[in-house]
Amino acid sequence: MKKLVISSVAIATLLSGSLYAGNGTLRLITWKGYAPKALVKKFEKETGIKVKVTYSNNEEMIAKLRATRGGGFDLAQPSVDRISFVQKKFHIYHAIDYSKVNTDQLTKAMVDAAKRISKVDGKVYSVPYIYGTTGLIINKKMAPGANDWSDLWNPKYAGHISYRLKRPILIGAAFGMGYNPFALYGNKAAYQKLIDKVTKKLIESKKYVKTYWTSGDTQKAVVRSGDVWVESGWDAIGWQVHEKNPNIDFVAPKSGALGWIDTFAIPAKSKNIEGAYKWINFILQPKNAAYVTNKSSYMTVSKDASKYLDEKIKVNYNRSYSKEDINNIKWYAALPSGFASIEAKALDQIKAAE
Repeated sequence: MKKLVISSVAIATLLSGSLYAGNGTLRLITWKGYAPKALVKKFEKETGIKVKVTYSNNEEMIAKLRATRGGGFDLAQPSVDRISFVQKKFHIYHAIDYSKVNTDQLTKAMVDAAKRISKVDGKVYSVPYIYGTTGLIINKKMAPGANDWSDLWNPKYAGHISYRLKRPILIGAAFGMGYNPFALYGNKAAYQKLIDKVTKKLIESKKYVKTYWTSGDTQKAVVRSGDVWVESGWDAIGWQVHEKNPNIDFVAPKSGALGWIDTFAIPAKSKNIEGAYKWINFILQPKNAAYVTNKSSYMTVSKDASKYLDEKIKVNYNRSYSKEDINNIKWYAALPSGFASIEAKALDQIKAAE
């Protein structure tokens, strides 16, 4: 029988290179637009790590990671407010080792916010990536007076209203009704009462809704159709539509746009943690981050990316936000344990109502 002899050099090469099982592939679950193909190819060429991208949203990410106790993916991108309550109960993430994150290239205020909101038992579970707001996308030709969340149930626009049946509509509607839902995060009973009021309002006004959008693509499609004049939506989507139709634009609601931060979080059963940190640092390099923003219009936390941004990005931002609008942004706080079920039941009731 012949013996197979492998030199120490060959072994070292295998362990350090892309052929090593733990480093060969990075399984990324993320939002559409967050991992452009051009940057994926660039990363693969630079590192030898193959990137497998799965597109998702907050609810799906959480459901998949809960079902596997943090398995199936090496890197996820949940919104920062959706991390701590899930981690406390299901332990589906690794704590972030910030010594492996190039924070010098990031906006300190965003890093501090991500650390604060995603902290559990003294450990941090996220790195900030992209931020923006949810507000209104208005056809100003057809609905020139629409400027607040309350216009999503305004009879004046009956049959021309659209929104997504997810938690932002509950939060936005609460602000539109004159309440601050985030102020009730320490009182579950009071929060339940508020969500009951919001649920009643949205059920009563279902007759005014043309359709519910379910993704960024359908969000764009329904307002571009001309049938929808008042829509809840993301600032970047509104700006994308505005390029093709100047009559349509993103509007920050007068009672406050909802500010969100999408992050990087490492699932508990990640098989390529080092690859995850390499992707985080790569995608947040100023030129790469600017590429993402220029393609998607979503704002980046990479502080020097501004040097490489297209002029239209700055124009969009300044057109949609006055200084007062910026100061009035309602930034999502960490969702407390048990509150997600309150919201889920409310959304089910609205969906099922005739």
